[in-house]
Amino acid sequence: MKLKRILPLAVITLALSLAWKSFAADSLPSLRVGITPNLPPLAFKQNGKIVGIEADFAQQLGKELGREVKFIELDWEKQIPALLDGKTDIVMSGMTVTKTRQFRVNFCRPYLRSGQMALVRREDLNTYALGFPMSPSGVIGVEKATTGDFFVQQEFPTCKRKTFGSGDLAAKALKKKQIGLFISDATTIWWLASENEADGLAAVPIQLTDELLAWAVNKSDPELLSAANKALGKWQQDGTANQLIKRWLPNFQ
Repeated sequence: MKLKRILPLAVITLALSLAWKSFAADSLPSLRVGITPNLPPLAFKQNGKIVGIEADFAQQLGKELGREVKFIELDWEKQIPALLDGKTDIVMSGMTVTKTRQFRVNFCRPYLRSGQMALVRREDLNTYALGFPMSPSGVIGVEKATTGDFFVQQEFPTCKRKTFGSGDLAAKALKKKQIGLFISDATTIWWLASENEADGLAAVPIQLTDELLAWAVNKSDPELLSAANKALGKWQQDGTANQLIKRWLPNFQ
C-alpha cells in the first residue's frame, strides 16, 4: 500500500521538474550569434546550412546556457557595429584578437591559435622556396576588413590589392590569373588548397603572423562573457573543444 501511494507522488514530482526545466529553457531569450559564413572551415555554408568550427561551438554554447541559437548572418565589416547596436549577443566568426578591437568589445578566452598565409598557383611555389618576398609580385587578394587585409596594407603598401567577399571568390580569381596570390587565415588557406588541389592551387607553408581567435561580446554584457569563458574553459579541460576543432581540422594539435 505504501508503494502505491509513493509512486504517484514520485511521478508527479518528476513531471513537475521536467515541466519547470522546459518552461525555464523556453523563457530564456535566443542566443543571437553574429556570423559571416565565408571562412571555411571556421564558418561557411554547406547545402544551405551554416556549418564549421564556429557553428559547432555556437550550438554547444547554446546547450550549455540553455538558450536556442539563432545565427545572424552579416557582412564581416558589420559584425562589431551590429554587436554594439544590440542586434547580436556574441560574434563567433573567426575573429582575431587585436588591440584596436579590444577598445570596442570584450574578447572571450582564445580557442585557436592561427595566422595569415598565402594561397598561390602551384607553378609559382618556387618563388617562395627561400622565404616570403619583401614585395610579392602580382595583385594580392584579401577579404575586406580582415586582419589579412590590414596585414597587406601595412606590410606591402606598394603592392596592388584586390578585395573579395569570400575565399572561394578569391580562389576563382587566382585560377583565372586575375591575382597573383590570396592572403587569409591559415585555416582557410589550407582548406582552399585542399578544395582546389586538382585545379593547381597550393598553400605557401609560411605563416606570416601569429594570431589568437576568440569570440567577441558587448562590453555591457559581462554575464555572457563570464558564462562563455566558463564554458570554453571546461571544454578545453575535458577535451570537448579539441574534438570540435578536430572535426574540421584533423591535423590540429
